[in-house]
Amino acid sequence: MGLFDFLKKGEEKPVQKPAPQPAAKPVAQPAAAAPQPAAAPAQPAFDTYTVKSGDSLSKIAKNFYGDAQQWHKIHQANLDKIKNPDLIEVGWQLKIPKA
Repeated sequence: MGLFDFLKKGEEKPVQKPAPQPAAKPVAQPAAAAPQPAAAPAQPAFDTYTVKSGDSLSKIAKNFYGDAQQWHKIHQANLDKIKNPDLIEVGWQLKIPKA
């Protein structure tokens, strides 16, 4: 069938045969299930940092992330301690989310 033959017939479209599906193979069940190795303990999602004199959230963020603008991640992870992000106290143990 040529292009002009197709156009003459209007809306009629060539019939496509469905692709043959491969036959499903049965899955062999193992005789005895082997014990799974113990999973390694999950890595904590946080590092910890003790606030020192002269620290600010932006300085800590610069140290951990290389970008001072990421200070809000530290603030959000420590909302229980940090009510005002401009006022952090020396000696606080802060959770630092891993990037």
